[in-house]
Amino acid sequence: MSNPSQVAYQVMWNRLISIVEEQAQALVRTAFSTSVREAGDLSAGVYNEAGEMLAQAVTGTPGHVNAMADAVGHFIRRIGRDAMFEGDIYITNDPWEGTGHKHDITVVTPSFHKGALIGFFACTAHITDIGGRGFGADANDVHEEGLYIPIMKFADRGDVDQTLLKIIRGNVREPDQLVGDVYALANCNEIGHRRLIEMMEEFDLANLAGISDFILTNSRQATLDRINALTPGRADGHMRIDGYANPIDLCVRITIEKDRILSDWAGTSGLDKKGINVPLVYTKAYACYALKCAIAPEIPNNAASLAPFEITAPENTIVNAVHPAPVALRHVIGHMVPDTVYDALDKLLPGVVPAEGAGCLCNFQVSLRPRMDAPAPEDAVRSEVLTFNSGGSGARPALDGMSATAFPSGVMTMPVEATEQVGPVIVWRKELRPDSGGAGAYRGGLGQYMDVGARDGHEFDIQAMFDRVDHPARGRRGGGQGAPTKIARDDGAAMKGKGKQFVPHGARVEMAFPGGAGYGDPSDRDAEAIKRDLALGYITADAARDVYGLSVAEIDDTLARARQGEEF
Repeated sequence: MSNPSQVAYQVMWNRLISIVEEQAQALVRTAFSTSVREAGDLSAGVYNEAGEMLAQAVTGTPGHVNAMADAVGHFIRRIGRDAMFEGDIYITNDPWEGTGHKHDITVVTPSFHKGALIGFFACTAHITDIGGRGFGADANDVHEEGLYIPIMKFADRGDVDQTLLKIIRGNVREPDQLVGDVYALANCNEIGHRRLIEMMEEFDLANLAGISDFILTNSRQATLDRINALTPGRADGHMRIDGYANPIDLCVRITIEKDRILSDWAGTSGLDKKGINVPLVYTKAYACYALKCAIAPEIPNNAASLAPFEITAPENTIVNAVHPAPVALRHVIGHMVPDTVYDALDKLLPGVVPAEGAGCLCNFQVSLRPRMDAPAPEDAVRSEVLTFNSGGSGARPALDGMSATAFPSGVMTMPVEATEQVGPVIVWRKELRPDSGGAGAYRGGLGQYMDVGARDGHEFDIQAMFDRVDHPARGRRGGGQGAPTKIARDDGAAMKGKGKQFVPHGARVEMAFPGGAGYGDPSDRDAEAIKRDLALGYITADAARDVYGLSVAEIDDTLARARQGEEF
């Protein structure tokens, strides 16, 4: 096909999206880490010969895929085009040239067709352990956060670097799991490559130049049309969050201009001593995501549709951490970036953006071992268990927030069964948290209760990675705030929202994850929606009466109908 039609190019574009989605699903099916298999904490994409992202998989997180959009350029620069050959596979976990912290492995594979380099496939996955202090915020610089893999060849013309594998195995707590994940990443890129070659042969393409130009030109123009339809303006946004030992202030100025939107983070708090700092690539990923969701959500994500969103931040602010700042928990701050952007954008585009939500994921990692205070049973083991959980998302201008749903990361909450099968951990309780969604004309999404312990004969350390303990989600347009995060031991011992903490044999950790905030005045909420919430247990009778104004008779009638099985 010498000159494909516009229709043919559109078909190819759709095919590319399906190819990278198959690439991502292959990773989900073959990965060893539960965070990839069960939560979808990954990304996958295809790039042209210049390293520009053409398409991303639907499965995956904005932090991974939007950061990975910049990463391939670093691989090209570091490896060098003259040193790229068929059968090569490249790898890194560099926080500043990958996706923001060492616990993400990025694998890039050059794609050749008839002997010529035509593009690249890339994918990223979060791995359970990379050595060092383990996944947590306690490090004082990046060197404490685990093994560093610079951009290098994992395989050279098909030959895997066995020395690299030995170094990896010798420095991590879960060597089989990590090495298995690396092979899964390489495999999914290979699947993407095979599907791409099939498409090129079907359409008789010698290279990706034509389809690349079609995708990038149309995506850029469509994004510019959306931006230029907006009223130019400038507004500031601010959010205060817990931080590690001291609160963090996130400050942003959003400026809408012709052909671009600027996001400037001057005024944001400086670097933290602990590992909650954010490389600029990750800040850019979530700031772009927030703006794109609000302004051009249906335009496919690629290099051209991201380009008009320009993100800047002064060096050594917490959103532009430079080496050697500790960055392991960059997501705790980075996931708050979209709601800070929306605090500004709400002043420019009223009635568009949601109220604040839980923001960062409610993750924790449990390091289990045989009990040390008394003889342990023979079957006691050491194990690392990472679990992904979510609070509630903020209410939207015309819809309630989503309960136990991760925004902005988009990862899935991991099932109890998947968590318990990878180590001697017990989840004693996991259920929605009534009254945790902020009140409003539209209610915030609910958080969760979660109680965790270990099987008999084990003690453990828990790495807490929580925020919203002291600074819960704020409502918008008169909506109420969401419930804050709570964490304590079942014996009443206080626990911190962040950091490694010891849990003795027989004790449990009781957690309450935060709710999303409400949107609009609670007095404007539809009475039937209030009754439905009460019947489903989303709010208590006290909240129905004291917050929303239902009468005692209405409450009693609603609860009676719910007991009889009536639908609401």
